[in-house]
Amino acid sequence: MNDSQGDIPASVRTVLEHIEQRQQAYVDRLIDYVSRPSISASGQGVVEVAHYIRDRMRDIGLDTELVPTAGAPMVFGQRTGASGPTLLLYGHYDVQPADFKDGWTSDPFKPVIRDGRIYARGAADNKGQHFAQLLAIEAFLACHEQLPCNVKVLLDGEEEIGSPQMPAFVAEHGDLLRADLVVISDGPVDPSGRPMISLGVRGALGFELRATGANADLHSGHWGGVAPDPVWDLVQLLATMKDTRGHVTIDGFYDDVQPLTAAGQAALEKLEIDVTAMKRDLDFEELAEPRDRSVAERRVVWPTLTVNGLHGGYDGPGMKSVLPHRAVAKCDIRLVEAQRADDIFAKVCAHVRQHAPHITVERLGGSMEPSRTPIDSPYVEPVRRAIVAAQGQEPVLWPGIGGSLPLYVFTKTLGVPTIQVPCGNADQSQHGPDENLTLAWFMAGIRTTVTLLAELGQHDDHVIS
Repeated sequence: MNDSQGDIPASVRTVLEHIEQRQQAYVDRLIDYVSRPSISASGQGVVEVAHYIRDRMRDIGLDTELVPTAGAPMVFGQRTGASGPTLLLYGHYDVQPADFKDGWTSDPFKPVIRDGRIYARGAADNKGQHFAQLLAIEAFLACHEQLPCNVKVLLDGEEEIGSPQMPAFVAEHGDLLRADLVVISDGPVDPSGRPMISLGVRGALGFELRATGANADLHSGHWGGVAPDPVWDLVQLLATMKDTRGHVTIDGFYDDVQPLTAAGQAALEKLEIDVTAMKRDLDFEELAEPRDRSVAERRVVWPTLTVNGLHGGYDGPGMKSVLPHRAVAKCDIRLVEAQRADDIFAKVCAHVRQHAPHITVERLGGSMEPSRTPIDSPYVEPVRRAIVAAQGQEPVLWPGIGGSLPLYVFTKTLGVPTIQVPCGNADQSQHGPDENLTLAWFMAGIRTTVTLLAELGQHDDHVIS
C-alpha cells in the first residue's frame, strides 16, 4: 500500500466498504459479548465465555478449539493456507471484577451506549479490541475466499490475574503457535489520542513483607516502646530499600538494566507528554524523584519499586490507642530488559535478611518478565503503513510502555517479534468504573486489522517454513 497517496487496493476497499455497512450489527454483537461476565479473579463465567467466543470464532471461519490448562482454557483458532507470513493475534477473554457500587454509572454487565461510547466491563480491556480483530477476519472472508496471510488467534482466560498458565502453555505448544509476528491490541492509545505502536512492556514482580510483634494488639501506653512495633519495623525496612532520590538501594538491583539502542532512544525523545496536563488531571504538584528523568524514560528504561499498600493496626474513625501485633506491606517491582523476576526476588530476600531478618518475604503470583522487540524489526514498517491506511494518521512509536503483559512468552520463549497496536481510546477507564470503548475506536480496530492483514500479505520473504 502506498500510504502517501492513500492508495488502498480495490480488494481491500471492498472489505472496508463491507465493514462500514455493518457497524450497528457489529456493535450489537459486541454488546452481547461484553454482557457476559468472565471474571478470572473469582472464576465467574470464565468457562462459559470461553465456549461462547470459541463458537463465535468458528462462525467466522476459523478452525477453533479449547485447549485445557491447569486453570482457564485457552481459546485457539487459525486460518492457514495463504502464501504470506503467519500472524498471531493475542488477546484475553477474562475481565476485571466490577460491581455497580464501585462507582459505575450503569451496571457493568448491562452494556449501554452513551455519547458514542459503549460502557461495560471488558468493552476496552480486552473483549472489544480482540473482537474487532475477529470481525476484520470475518469481513475479509465474506468478501474473498482466502485471507492475504495466515492467521492464528490465541485468547487467554487469566490475563487479569497475571496469565499464570501462559509460560507452560506456550512452551508446550510452540509448534501450534509458530508465527512470524505477534500483534496484540490492548490498552489505550497514546495520551494525545493518536494511534500508537509499542514494542515492549515492563515485567512485574509482586511480593509481601510481613512483620509480627506480640500475639495480640496491645495498649500503646503500657506497651509502646516495650513490645515490638511491626508497623515501624516495616517502615524502617522500606526506607532501606529506596532513598529520597528515588534510587532503589537493593544490592544489584540495576545490574542488568540495558539502555535503549540509539534508534530506541531517538524514538523516546520524540515522544510528547504533557506533564503539566498530567499533574493537573491527577491533582499532584511535582513528579516523584528522580526529577531529572523524563516521564517516558521512567516508564520505558527504568525499573521501579512501589509500595502498593501498607496495613497494620487500627484505621477506623477516631482514635484507638493500640500497638499493632502485625503489619503487611504489599509491593511490586516493574522490571526492564534484561532483568529477571527470579533474580530480583532473590536480591529482595537477601536485602531483607541483611536489614530485618525477623521480617518474612512472600512472593505473590502472576510474575511477568519484561519484553522488548527491536525497533528495527522488519515488521514495524508494515504495521505503521497499515495504521496510516486505516486511520489516516501516523502512529506514535513507543519503544515500550510502563505496564506489563505476558508478551515475554512470545519474544523470549518463541523468539517472535511482538508489537502492541492498541485500538482503544486513551480515556477508557481501564480496570476502573465506567470502563468504555468509543464506537469510533471499535470501528478503527476492525479497519486496522483489515489493512494489517493486507500489508502482511505482501511480505512473502518472511514466510516461516
